[in-house]
Amino acid sequence: MPPQDAPLHDPTALAGIGNLEVVAKRIVEGFMMGQHLSPHKGSSVEFVEHRQYHPGDEVRHIDWRAYGKTKRYFVKEYEDETNLRCRLIVDCSGSMAYAGKTLSKLAYARQLASALGYLLLQQRDAVGWVTFDTKIRDNIEPSAKPQAFPQLVQSLSNVVPGGETSLGSVLERIVPTLSRRSLVVLLSDCFDDLDDLSRALRQFRHARHEVLLFHIVAPEEEEFPFSRPTQFRDLEGTHSPQLVDPHRLRSHYLTKYREFCNELRGLSTGIGVDYCPFTTAMPYARALGAYLDARARVTKGRR
Repeated sequence: MPPQDAPLHDPTALAGIGNLEVVAKRIVEGFMMGQHLSPHKGSSVEFVEHRQYHPGDEVRHIDWRAYGKTKRYFVKEYEDETNLRCRLIVDCSGSMAYAGKTLSKLAYARQLASALGYLLLQQRDAVGWVTFDTKIRDNIEPSAKPQAFPQLVQSLSNVVPGGETSLGSVLERIVPTLSRRSLVVLLSDCFDDLDDLSRALRQFRHARHEVLLFHIVAPEEEEFPFSRPTQFRDLEGTHSPQLVDPHRLRSHYLTKYREFCNELRGLSTGIGVDYCPFTTAMPYARALGAYLDARARVTKGRR
């Protein structure tokens, strides 16, 4: 087992620790120390607004005066409960299983989502999450309660790569389940028809959600370093393995790959989605910084 002092900048070494909860806390605490920031905020009890009661809400926050007037249950919200609502959406389809010399794309997304969840809760924000492959697996409402973090870790620890998915169509099914305006963080390799993906992202934006797209790929997908005849297989199981000569394929592959990434970046920025590309060798600090920038922007926009 790797030592507990695995480098904070090395996702593969961190994955060797094994315990996702420990990994997430090490990532966030190391990042915040590096930024000379405190992950803790002062708690406020200033009353802000009402919202409709949902099962699981604390009964003590029900506004009985509002119930007397409307015969409907409403919950009082307070400033520390309304900082931000975030939904982490994690792609668990078959292509996310790819791992070259680093950890798999799914393992990278799992560590990153766990760290984001921990940071959210330390900032007294509410975190919810969705996991999906060919269909939605988990869809958990945002919560700022401390028990949300171990629940997130358990959920992500249990996911295994699924089959082929139509990313756009699954995301379109997620949009109506988000009952309130949120910051949506999508972690995916985005291997899908870009027209379908664009249509789904537009629906998130039309519903006034802020969207961060963390485009996660393996270094081998970005560089295509293969030199010997190599058999490639479809991790989503729809095509037969193919033995190819990488020398003949490399130039064409890299051209198509770069066209795909440029188009993905263009369609994202064109509809107001923050596009953040990552390889599975990159430190998580960049992603946490992108989240904090988005959080500050959303919070400012609500005032």
